[in-house]
Amino acid sequence: MAIIGSIIKSLIDLRENLVSETDPEKEQEQVLKNLLKTARDTAFGKHYKFSEILKEKDIKKSFSEKLPFFDYHKMNEEWWHRYHEGEENVSWPGKPPYFALSSGTTGKSSKRIPVTGDMLESIRKAGIKQVSALSNFDLPSDFFEKEIMMLGSSTDLQKEGDHKEGEISGISASNIPFWFRGYYKPGEEISKIDEWDDRVQKIAENAKNWDIGALSGIPSWMELMLKKVIDYHKAENIHEIWPNLQVYASGGVAFEPYEKSFEEIWGRPVQVIDTYLASEGFLAIQNRPGTHSMKLIIDNGVYFEFVPFKPEFIRQDGSLTEDAPAIPLAEVEEEKDYVLLISTVSGAWRYIIGDTIKFTDKEKLEIRITGRTKFFLNVVGSQLSVNKMNDAVKELEEEFNIKIPEFVVAAKRGEDGEYYHFWYLGTKDGVNEEKLARSLDRNLKEANKNYKVARSKALKGVKVFTIEPDLFHEWNAANKKKGGQVKMEKVMKEEKFANWQQFVKKHS
Repeated sequence: MAIIGSIIKSLIDLRENLVSETDPEKEQEQVLKNLLKTARDTAFGKHYKFSEILKEKDIKKSFSEKLPFFDYHKMNEEWWHRYHEGEENVSWPGKPPYFALSSGTTGKSSKRIPVTGDMLESIRKAGIKQVSALSNFDLPSDFFEKEIMMLGSSTDLQKEGDHKEGEISGISASNIPFWFRGYYKPGEEISKIDEWDDRVQKIAENAKNWDIGALSGIPSWMELMLKKVIDYHKAENIHEIWPNLQVYASGGVAFEPYEKSFEEIWGRPVQVIDTYLASEGFLAIQNRPGTHSMKLIIDNGVYFEFVPFKPEFIRQDGSLTEDAPAIPLAEVEEEKDYVLLISTVSGAWRYIIGDTIKFTDKEKLEIRITGRTKFFLNVVGSQLSVNKMNDAVKELEEEFNIKIPEFVVAAKRGEDGEYYHFWYLGTKDGVNEEKLARSLDRNLKEANKNYKVARSKALKGVKVFTIEPDLFHEWNAANKKKGGQVKMEKVMKEEKFANWQQFVKKHS
């Protein structure tokens, strides 16, 4: 019996048992009050009269009526740019010590999202909640003595004037508590290596020196790293290198498209736990086995609102129309897609994070990320969201017994002048493209009535092209988006898709 592990496990179990259930609506209202009180004397708080909102009987209603929606560009152009000009107390007291760089999947240049000291504390508390939730999983005591591989972006943050910049995973890793550093791998020295390939090479070289019990990172890049370690050591699977590996904390995107690929990497079953850490905050954790859903963290410096994900409320660029209705937590319904809005201790207000979610269990506050507002394919009325695309691709995997970890789709006219959906599927398994197209088209018709209607009118059909999965990573690398928090875009506009097609043709 691992003595230290048993003590840690007992403390986690005790903490989880002591945490009492609270009223989610009251928790969220208190979070909103605290946000407004803290920021009322900032330039933003004065402009939107936070002091007056706080006097209202229905604070949530007044808040939603008096503040517009903000996406990154609106928030940055109207407010956050003032931090870079030397101002303090812009949208949150003081000046943020960090800015999280996030080009996301569609942006041409990096966004700079403020990360305040209060947000770092919020992320730390969310991390503790995640660790506490491990008591709900059937893990042995010695698991809590193993090391954790956190595959994020470089922790070698760039100094810019009075703050530092880097991706949120690098910022978080550079602020890990001293007591955790002994468990944290690949360690400070390797984590500071900026070049992804060089960092992964060092991880592979040192892999056998570590006793890894858990992994954390985005699936696409985690898969590449694990394959590199396996190849370097000429092993059959990752458990030959790390025999005590038991948990993988996935994040950033839905894990399901990667399940089949990871099955070849594992030597034995690994508990996959989903997390929702964005550049703007740590929003949800999976706190029980038997589900891919995550529980919203509603008492930790983030106030949530939800806009029904309907075509009439979404502009072509993924932003919301001014008249889009936003509802509080109390009014959401299960299995309906919503655009997520957050207000946070980093001074983001009614902020469109860009993700769409659905509640799978309202009572448990459990959600799934269903896609991105910009990945909503609505050319000729097809109204396809990423979760519908993921589901259709998963059905292809099952039907043809193949692996498709990555895909890209665009709507454009074919040579005959008719509109088609062009799909590029990343797979190493040889399957007839016409058969895949017919099955994909059938799956989408069955899953989405709007798609079915579009197929009977302006949408002529589906064209499928199979390519090597590595081409998706090479595309990211060519666009200076390799490793860290980078996610492959699923839907492209015509101009970018033309560049993608040229890239594939050149590298195939």
